[in-house]
Amino acid sequence: MGRQTVPVSTTKKILGATLAAGVILALAGCGQAPTTEKPGSDGGDKPAASDFQTCIVSDMGGFDDKSFNQLSFEGAEKAADEIGVKLKDAQSNAETEYAPNVTNMVDEGCNAIVTVGFALSAATVDAANANPDTDFILIDDAGGDAKPDNLKPLLYNTAEAAFLAGYLSAGYSQTGKVGTFGGMEFPTVTIFMDGFKQGVDYFNQENGESVAVVGWDGKTGSFTGGFEANQDAKTVATNIIDQGVDVLFPVGGPIYQSGLQAIKDSGKDIALIGADADLFNTDPTTADFVLTSVMKEMDVSTYEAVMAAANGEFSGDPYIGTLENEGVGIAPLHNFESKVDADLMAQVDQIKQDIIDGKITVKSYLD
Repeated sequence: MGRQTVPVSTTKKILGATLAAGVILALAGCGQAPTTEKPGSDGGDKPAASDFQTCIVSDMGGFDDKSFNQLSFEGAEKAADEIGVKLKDAQSNAETEYAPNVTNMVDEGCNAIVTVGFALSAATVDAANANPDTDFILIDDAGGDAKPDNLKPLLYNTAEAAFLAGYLSAGYSQTGKVGTFGGMEFPTVTIFMDGFKQGVDYFNQENGESVAVVGWDGKTGSFTGGFEANQDAKTVATNIIDQGVDVLFPVGGPIYQSGLQAIKDSGKDIALIGADADLFNTDPTTADFVLTSVMKEMDVSTYEAVMAAANGEFSGDPYIGTLENEGVGIAPLHNFESKVDADLMAQVDQIKQDIIDGKITVKSYLD
């Protein structure tokens, strides 16, 4: 290790060119805390606090996945507690349950319904169109070109944070190979893998190295076919490990559990990168394996969106989490702090600031 901090020369790019200017302006204040005014206090049509029913529908994996379903649930539950109601929830165990679960929440009289995951987009859009007086909060999808006004997308430019994890992983690696794989080939999955590879490539460019990424070449790669921690996921992880990687980045909720088991079974010194949540905190069994995690602050943004709806301040404008507004980031090194060169972390910190300042461009489908 002991590499020196390198200068940054990447040309600044105008971000978000495809978004309308009004949307961009609306996003600027998304990270602000909601007001504390009680719902219905203005005498309007919004229900009083105790009557504003908050609900949530999970993607497959369930609310105890220690990842994106769990974080979203925690944010919605916190909001429900403050509003003064019990959160109603519906767990999806199969794709065929998405639309019925959303419909059931509507039938339950929910005022704000959070749906978790790209896969629930169609069901959420249909329900929002059919129920214009209900507020819908869709996590990880924009809702399409004809998104209804009563649907708020919560999106996360995790490519920025994954870029940092990729650079860190490349600098940490001793074998010169790092690996990643995903659950299903959704944009909200590959955005992590894209950023990770860009970070590794940038490390190679700036340091004259040739660290390889196994499992994703920027266009195609390794996927388990679902988001369950099962034998299929473990087989994919094992195949990547067998190619000599010493860092592994599973992207797709609980599939990290299969990656962790494959690491343990290999008997090799392989570091794990978490996705969505800080695995060190959500799953203590990863403590001795997790180098860092690429985080989406889904609990915070979900909480704020629900509270805005309860306060009569709902907006269908998209929220996009970035490094700048702290909607995405990487977790502390925790038990790996003594294993990572201080100069490497100084480089990562500088790169984070350079991304925020626009000196480094990180590409993603949200551009």
